[in-house]
Amino acid sequence: MAHLGGTASAEIEAPIEQVWALVEDVLIAPQWQGGLVALTPLERDEDGRPTLVESESDIKVRHVKTQVRFSYEPPTRLTWTQEKGDLKSVDGSWQLEDLGGGRTRATYTLDGDPGRVLGLAIRGPVEAAARAMLVNARPGELKERIEQG
Repeated sequence: MAHLGGTASAEIEAPIEQVWALVEDVLIAPQWQGGLVALTPLERDEDGRPTLVESESDIKVRHVKTQVRFSYEPPTRLTWTQEKGDLKSVDGSWQLEDLGGGRTRATYTLDGDPGRVLGLAIRGPVEAAARAMLVNARPGELKERIEQG
């Protein structure tokens, strides 16, 4: 059965507060994260940050919609978990580590179960391509967005 998940990291030439500001601004993620088509806020916390969003992603074989709930732990951790949607389950996080000298290590983790039907379509090379786009590329995309503006 297919599994969409893994962990990837990158070192970014920027202070943790600058990296956190981009990670925390979840609604603009489709501008810099490949495969992420749209995020629509459904609920917000007392600080105005989206806590429940509807997400649409292109996972190579089709677009999937999920509702995910975000949890913010500034300036080091953003987590999310699916509450309902096309996938059986999905959990993810950004973990930021201050390396000193204005550098930050960003680690992206995703654990997704596409379920039986979708899992049958996501196997072999398609599974590897989806993982490369949805997991492995994320820290590099964050690094590029921060370092190149």
